[in-house]
Order: sequence, then C-alpha cells, then structure tokens
Amino acid sequence: MSFKSDIEIAREANKLPISEVAKKLNIPFQDIVPYGHDKAKISENFIKEIPQNKKGKLILVTAINPTPAGEGKTTTTVGLGDGLNAIGKNAAICIREASLGPCFGMKGGAAGGGKAQVVPMEDMNLHFTGDFHAITSAHNLLSAMIDNHIYWGNKEEIDIRRVVWRRVLDMNDRALRDIVTSLGGIPNGFPRQAGFDITVASEVMAILCLSSDLKDLQNRLGNIIVAYRRDKSPVFCKDIKADGAMTVLLQQAMQPNIVQTLENNPALVHGGPFANIAHGCNSIIATKTALGLADYVVTEAGFGADLGAEKFLNIKCRKAGLEPSIAVLVATVRALKMNGGVTKENLGEINSAAVTEGCKNLGRHIENLKSFGIPVVVAINHFITDTDEEISKIQEYASEQGAEAILCKHWEKGSEGITELAKRVVEIADGGKSQFAPLYPDDMSLFQKIETICKRIYRADEVLANQAIRDQLKAWEESGFGNLPVCMAKTQYSFTTDPNRRGAPTGHSIPIREVRLSAGAGFIVVICGDIMTMPGLPRVPSAESICLNSEAQIEGLF
Repeated sequence: MSFKSDIEIAREANKLPISEVAKKLNIPFQDIVPYGHDKAKISENFIKEIPQNKKGKLILVTAINPTPAGEGKTTTTVGLGDGLNAIGKNAAICIREASLGPCFGMKGGAAGGGKAQVVPMEDMNLHFTGDFHAITSAHNLLSAMIDNHIYWGNKEEIDIRRVVWRRVLDMNDRALRDIVTSLGGIPNGFPRQAGFDITVASEVMAILCLSSDLKDLQNRLGNIIVAYRRDKSPVFCKDIKADGAMTVLLQQAMQPNIVQTLENNPALVHGGPFANIAHGCNSIIATKTALGLADYVVTEAGFGADLGAEKFLNIKCRKAGLEPSIAVLVATVRALKMNGGVTKENLGEINSAAVTEGCKNLGRHIENLKSFGIPVVVAINHFITDTDEEISKIQEYASEQGAEAILCKHWEKGSEGITELAKRVVEIADGGKSQFAPLYPDDMSLFQKIETICKRIYRADEVLANQAIRDQLKAWEESGFGNLPVCMAKTQYSFTTDPNRRGAPTGHSIPIREVRLSAGAGFIVVICGDIMTMPGLPRVPSAESICLNSEAQIEGLF
C-alpha cells in the first residue's frame, strides 16, 4: 500500500483565504496583517481588546520518550484540534514554529503529518513570516554591541574573559560551537573565545515566548546578563543600551501567526524554543489569545513529558497563570518497542513482548503527569504496521495505570480518525477534575528545585554537581534570583542523561555540566550530560534530499 507524502498532501489542500479562517475566531479582517493569502499575523491592538474574563479549556499534548523520528505529537495536536471542531466544538490549535536546523538535519518538518497538518507546510518549515530571522538578528545585534562597547573604551568595565553572551544561527553547525573572534589586529577588537548556539536556544527566543506585550518584552531584554566585570558584578543588556533597538527588531515577531489546518481550522503558530535545551512551548501571547477566542485550545510541549511537559507546567504555566484541564500523552507502538529494547533497525518487526516491556516508560510518564494534579488520557498514534495485539497491550497497561488509551488514526483519516479521543477529552476537560499545581514552590532553593525534578521526574538517586556549580547557584540566590524556576537541558531520549538508556530506569545519577542564568527570560538553565546547545548535522542530513523539482516545487520536506 502506498501513501502520499506529507508535502504532496499539503500541496493538494483546499485552503481558505486567511481572512476566512480568522473569522472563525471572530478576528475581523482589519485586525490581521496578511502575509500572502494563507498566513497572517494577529494585530497587537486586537489582542489588547480581547476580554480577560473569557477563558477556554487548555489541553496539553505531550508524549513518551520518542524515537529519533518523533512520535507524531504535533500531528496529534493538529488532529485533535480538527477532531474537536468536527464534533461541533469551537477549538483552536497552538503550536511552535519550525527551526531550519532540524528541517535540514534529521527531523524534516514540524507542521504535523498525513491528513493532520497545518498549511502552508513549505512556508511554515522554512522562512514563514520571518520571526526566527528577527530573533536571530536581535540576538546578534546585542552580540555586536557588546564587542563594539568593549572596542570603544569599555565604559562598563566588562571583563572580556567573562562575556557570557554567545551568538546564534538557525542552523545545525557544529563547527561554530566554539570559536575565537576578533583576530586580525587592533582594528578588529580584542580576541576572545566565543561560540554559537542554535537560534531556538537563544534567551531572546525564550523571552519572546514568555513576554506578555512589547513593554514586558523590552524590560526582559534589558535584564539579559551579557557579561561580568572583574568584581563579578553583572553587566546587563540595558547597560549597553541595546534593549530598545532589539525591541524594534522584534515588534512584528511578537504578533502571533495564524494559519489553518487541512480542514480549515485556525492554528496559531508562534515561537519555537527547543524542549531539550530550552523550555519547549509556543508563546504565552499566542496561547492566551487563543484561550480568549476559543472554547478549547490544544497546545503541545516539545519532546517527551519529562522535558516539554515538565517545563510547560513548571515554567510556562507558572509565569502565565495558566491551568491545563487535561494532558494527552501520545504513544506509539514503535517508541514503546524502542523503550523495550528493540533497535531502530528492527522497529518494523512485530514484537508484543517489547511493547509490554516498553510500557514501563508510558507508565512513568502517566504517573509524572498525574503528580501535577491533572488528568491524563493516552493517545495511541496509529501506524499501519501496528498489530491489534500490540495495541491491546498498550490499552491494557494504560488501564492498569488508571488511564484510558484510545487508538487514533488522524494521520490516515484526519478528524474522522480521532473523534473518540476528542469526545473523551471534552468529557474530562468539562468535568473539572484538574487540580493543577507546579512541582515546586518559588521559594525553594535552586539546587533543591533541580533535585526535585531529577528525583521526582527522572527518578534519579542523586544530582552530581561540583562545588563551583553549587557556589554559582548560591551566588545567584544572594543576588535575588533564587525564586526563578529551572530549565533542564537534557537528552530527549531517556529519563537519564544517556540517550541509549531507554524504558523507565532507576538507580542513576544526573550530572550537571553547567548552569546559566537567563535573567531576562526568568529561569536558570541547567545543562546536563553531553547535551549540546548547537546541534550538528547527521551523517546523511535531510538537506541532501531537499530540492526544487522541474515545476519549481519543493521536494524532500516531510
């Protein structure tokens, strides 16, 4: 049996003019800023006028620990949004924008798949409305102004050995992880060691996604710590007067983007921090806008629930005052097989025993999500190679864990294939069973917050951190940053820091390599194990297969 590729399906979509899609959320034409016929931004003035007393139900879509290809979390988010609309509900979708790095690296795209996609697929996966370019430009403007400030006399007495602001690029490029700048003599400044991160790891990206408006945006940008003096006192972005110009570059990027699903339902696509090295959620402004316009809002958090969902619940919901009504936990037979010990090459083989063993990973995520006080339903994202026996194993196990597992065929059938899940989600969300609470209080010490996540979510026995890291955390507490949440940077493939250790391991330790203060975003980044903030391309990158065909159409995105 042959199936059309995602890009072929997307290309055949019967799209509505974006103004018609916006009307479904009662957004007038004059309050959108069109980018062509099929995508637009929602104006800042309209967002300000949305009544604050209307609040839709927030539905979080997350997943078990994935395979390298991903488990269809975005596909399920889109499918569920379509399913809710198909059963007569007023629903909107909120997802992140795609990074060029994984599009040309391993993953290929981030607009959903099959008949559960957001379109225009090519635009979303490439330049879209230019938000990532604006974030990259704003970030690197600050980098240029730091070096320029040092060159012209260094009024703020920056210790060039303690410049902590790196540059960014929206591409996987391992050669730029560690570099030396300003070689070539006096006219080029003072040589120093520096490096690049990928744009989705930028604090500017996190700030844009956590800011409530332009005033809040500029205030947060101004609070970015860019360097330290010899006495170790911080130098802020506002000290070198870069925050105003950065805000100007980000003004349009702050406006959420509206596009549509294949079934012409509204989707707000805005922001794109990675979940393994950042907080992994779409923007607060997009989510709150959707909640003010729709009765149900389906949003996703990146990678597995140990990363994206944990940060969604402990960081985004804490910062924005959001309370999810239900969590949908996506699982696939192939991911459970991998968590049950099957290699990537053998995932296509029938193996009920491996599914059963891998279900321990599913159970761990169910238990973790319930610890936040929210009800959980499991969505089994169906693949044509799945057998009835393998599906039954998952459903039986989920039932034993006090959670219902529902088979979903939205990739193949669109909303028709996910109606059962949509109805169950509405029942649970409307039942008011959620008693959401973050995992730790603001006033807990920074190291205790790290330990809480490592022990309660990852089930580690201990956290390994040298004295320098512990002293740094205490110094930040003494400087007034102790009430910030922590953002864990860790492999997405395992509860441990070893990507090859699958399932639901116990008896392990979490080594902390580095901690970074993101004072503008308002969290502490904790880098664990060998995780990289600038990924590299794989041996055979997707870019090798991406091209224009004879009709000048894009091929190779999937």
